[in-house]
Amino acid sequence: MTYDFDHPLSRRNTDCVKHDGLNHFFHRDDLLPMWVADMDFQSPDCVIEALRTRLDHPVLGYHWPPQSYFDVVIGWLGRRYGISATAEELHFIPGIVAGISFVVQAFTSPGDGILVTTPVYPPFLNIPSSSGRRLVKCPLVIKDGRFEIDFDSFEQHAAGCKLLILSNPHNPGGTVWSPDTLRRIADICARHGLLVISDEIHADLTLPPHRHTSFPTVSATAAAISIMFMAPSKTFNIAGLSSSVSYTHNPELRSRFHAYLDNYGVAGGNVFAFVGAEAAFRHGEEWLGQMLQYLKANAEYTREYLTSNMPLVKAVIPEASFLVWLDFSEYGFSHEESLRRIQDVAGLALNDGTSFGGDAHRNCFRINIGCPRATLSLALEKLKNAF
Repeated sequence: MTYDFDHPLSRRNTDCVKHDGLNHFFHRDDLLPMWVADMDFQSPDCVIEALRTRLDHPVLGYHWPPQSYFDVVIGWLGRRYGISATAEELHFIPGIVAGISFVVQAFTSPGDGILVTTPVYPPFLNIPSSSGRRLVKCPLVIKDGRFEIDFDSFEQHAAGCKLLILSNPHNPGGTVWSPDTLRRIADICARHGLLVISDEIHADLTLPPHRHTSFPTVSATAAAISIMFMAPSKTFNIAGLSSSVSYTHNPELRSRFHAYLDNYGVAGGNVFAFVGAEAAFRHGEEWLGQMLQYLKANAEYTREYLTSNMPLVKAVIPEASFLVWLDFSEYGFSHEESLRRIQDVAGLALNDGTSFGGDAHRNCFRINIGCPRATLSLALEKLKNAF
């Protein structure tokens, strides 16, 4: 079956953050939304049909994750990433941001240092600060058009910290970290006594020919010091179902973490979370394969358009996911002027780079290319005309 990712869908008046949240976040609703990290593609038919079938039963009471849910997650992790997981090593989580917050609370104390590499997904910055921990930011460097880790700087920043929150693959830059990079991260963190959270929500969106490596698979050390999170939400565009899972190989970490989760009632979940995830993991790979080819073509289109029409924009084209990091610094505008041109002239809603790590990214913005090509083309044309 061939899937049509060019088909436009109106998401207005569905209470989606990306479209209906414009007034709340941008104080206007006349912008073309190219911000929130979900896609403007229809979710797979297999998921929609599974949800409809479940509604044939009229009782929607309390629901427990069925064994079939864990079986299909185990199969997915093994088939795609070589993880030999057991059901005991997995735990349902309603969302990865919540899961990260639970790890911070369970394994660190107020005042402890929590390391992140910037720019990075904003909740990685907010969770430590809001929980009374000490946020430690290690800047990434751009080399050959991709974000990389300066390991001398990384080790200096790691000293004295208790926890690393790693975006694997990286958001907002889309870097697919190599096995060697992940092993070096693991060795440094083990040497300094850091627990590692590996957020792998974008793993399934790794664009060909790149290959994702799951952090706990790179070494016994990495497996022993990490808690990994993954979800079908980005993969199949079903974030609204709130279905995620943690994988913890180390039995001591696992026992402590699962006990913490169970103590706070994080066990059962939304009935549709399990139904949708099962259907996606069991029947959605053909849809995913075609969608990844479409995203890859969108990424190449973005690269070529910017190179030809906006050469002053330094773009980090993703190796994974549908997010492109744009640096407008060479135009010489202030942050306020760049923002004015993007919103008032171009009429676009993009993510402001400062939210990914502060003033160091004041002339950077993140654009979402997980949309039909016509929408992407329109957005890039608007951007060109504004600069």
